[in-house]
Amino acid sequence: MDRLDDIEAFLAIVEKGGQTAAARHLRRSLQSINRSLAMLERGVGVELVRRTTRRSQPTAAGQAFYRRIKPAFMEITEARREASGGQAEPAGLLRISAPVLFAPAHVVPAVCDFMERYPQVEIELKVSDQEVDPVADRLDLVVRIREMRDSALKARRLGELRVVVFGAPAYFAKHGRPTHPDDLARHECVVRLTEADAETWLFRIDGKRKSVRVNGRFRSDSTAAGNAAVARGIGIGFAPLWQVRHLVDSGDVEILLEAFEVARIPIHAVWLPTKRPLAKAQLFADFLAARLKRERL
Repeated sequence: MDRLDDIEAFLAIVEKGGQTAAARHLRRSLQSINRSLAMLERGVGVELVRRTTRRSQPTAAGQAFYRRIKPAFMEITEARREASGGQAEPAGLLRISAPVLFAPAHVVPAVCDFMERYPQVEIELKVSDQEVDPVADRLDLVVRIREMRDSALKARRLGELRVVVFGAPAYFAKHGRPTHPDDLARHECVVRLTEADAETWLFRIDGKRKSVRVNGRFRSDSTAAGNAAVARGIGIGFAPLWQVRHLVDSGDVEILLEAFEVARIPIHAVWLPTKRPLAKAQLFADFLAARLKRERL
């Protein structure tokens, strides 16, 4: 058994929570997993996993080692598969993250198509509106809906979507209707705490991009809750059109300030900071990009 098998055993212990679960996942004996861990610790000269009778946890050194070795192991494994199998069908676990509402509406259908096409692939989907860390959260691909800030992460543009200002007729009846982005300073706005710059909305005014500060008494880290609050007339919202299209179609909300809408917001697939993403992650990104082209975003 080579050193890569020892590293694979260590990664599985960390990810599955213990040696027994790792052995089951890798279809190896418990003795084999324990032997691999002991050999790896002997090689690096430090305890990586603290074992007790009830559980196993990575030490501080083990956590640091995991973060450094995981991306490298994934790249080596993929390279070996490509070298030995040429155009071998993708297989194994693919971990993906996507925003809460976007995941069931657009990512899950792509996942189902992908798994049907490639039956040897397993997928874990982490759903969160918070900005996740691909390394710390052990992710192979992250779907992000925003402009990419300076980052060591690599990204591929999958598509784009329209972002709109919207409000309920009941709100307009009480507070009036803004006709210019600057008017928003005098209105109640629903703030989405999932965004780093939640109180700044971007517009195009006189041909230039301009950030407008907004505020309001209702804030939420739930996209669905924020959109529902706008529909009840508590304030004016700012969201991707696909999220509120059903509210627009039903007449619960109306779109505002269309003449000032900024260029569409990009949808990115973000990779681990390795030289090259996993082949199956790239292939899934192709599936998702093709599906998004057919969607009304």
